[in-house]
Amino acid sequence: MEKRVYIRTYGCQMNERESEGLRAVLGDCGYEIVSDEQSADIILLNTCSIREQAEAKAIGKSNLIGKNREKFVGIIGCMAQNLGETIYKKSPHTRLIVGPNGLEKIPEYLDQLIRNPDRRIMDIAPHVIDKRFAAAHDTKKVKTSVFVSIMQGCNMRCAYCIVPKTRGPEQYRSMEDIIDEVRWLAGRGTQEITLLGQIVNHYGMGKMPSIGGKSPFVQLLEKIQDIDSIRRIRFMSPHPDGFKGDLIDAYGNLSKLCPHVHLPLQSGSDKILRAMKRSYKREQFLSIVAALREKVPTISISTDIIVGFPGETEEDFQMTCDLFDGVKFDMAFIFKYSPRPGTVAERLGDQICQEIKEKRNQILLKKVEQYSKAYNESMVGTVKEVLVEGRARRGTGQFEGHTPEHKKVIFKGTEDRIGQIIDVYIEGSTISTFLGKII
Repeated sequence: MEKRVYIRTYGCQMNERESEGLRAVLGDCGYEIVSDEQSADIILLNTCSIREQAEAKAIGKSNLIGKNREKFVGIIGCMAQNLGETIYKKSPHTRLIVGPNGLEKIPEYLDQLIRNPDRRIMDIAPHVIDKRFAAAHDTKKVKTSVFVSIMQGCNMRCAYCIVPKTRGPEQYRSMEDIIDEVRWLAGRGTQEITLLGQIVNHYGMGKMPSIGGKSPFVQLLEKIQDIDSIRRIRFMSPHPDGFKGDLIDAYGNLSKLCPHVHLPLQSGSDKILRAMKRSYKREQFLSIVAALREKVPTISISTDIIVGFPGETEEDFQMTCDLFDGVKFDMAFIFKYSPRPGTVAERLGDQICQEIKEKRNQILLKKVEQYSKAYNESMVGTVKEVLVEGRARRGTGQFEGHTPEHKKVIFKGTEDRIGQIIDVYIEGSTISTFLGKII
């Protein structure tokens, strides 16, 4: 068997980052990374377990691949950790199962499987963060904007969430290793860093000291701020629990910290937040939003919402709607609740029918469209700094990039602009995109 590998990624930014690291270490070990599954001998599906639909999609894909006996499929990532050997029953042709904490061992496992075609390998054991894998990037494809993973796992116990099961307890990379990685990226043209973690603003909590009233996470932001050639800093995904005064102040003190925050709400009802085992109330959430907007009036705020959580009444849902109308989120990811095995909420069952979930989902989607459209239209006629990331998917001579508020901008440009931060006049907008011209 040849050593041509295709990696298909499902799920979040963390999965994307881990797939990138895996491509890098496989390339270093003599594997050829290909861009389509037809030309691959080995197909790895890096999976998500947040929703049952995501797991079903990955299993369906693995069975489709498995019909071609000349290829073999591996299932890696969160679904591998969650389902374990059950995957062999659902996807009999799968030969490799590796959880998210063991990805650095995949080159070794593939070598073993190539030598022994009748073997299967499963690794869902706990692993400490591998320093080399955590910092691995493809040296030939370092981008203008790059994800940097700073931690792994989650210590929270939200009732609906499977992440603590799939990724284990929180582990933190050393600040020195992270800064070394960012400096390496900066030396190769990266201008924007997005820090990643399951609860990214919990970085170092209980393991690293606060200094001068600043948490380890804010200390890390300050160190990246001091790296000259890094122009922008972002992070995903935080928890309202980690938005203390020092982090809010950072939005006023750190010029490179982008005026965009993803602040997961999940519900606007205190009763539902308690049932979800979220550690804040709606008024606390609103006070964080108010404090952020006092620091940066034009800050863009996005969120996550779950509709149809067990026990959510019309009154509870209306509280979420009211909070939406108060905050005017300009982007939101809205999910219809589905029970996940192994979570606290599983025993509550699926109490809300799909018809009601869909109705509530559509109501919030319309609100998001309304507020996103209004926010974007308010930017028409202004000039925004845009980090040019590459060619747009459609349109001859069209390029794309993002504003500091993380809004996509499409404009006519030239190849030499990639990697630059340029001024773009905003001529028009859609619900999700700005249309502009270079000035």
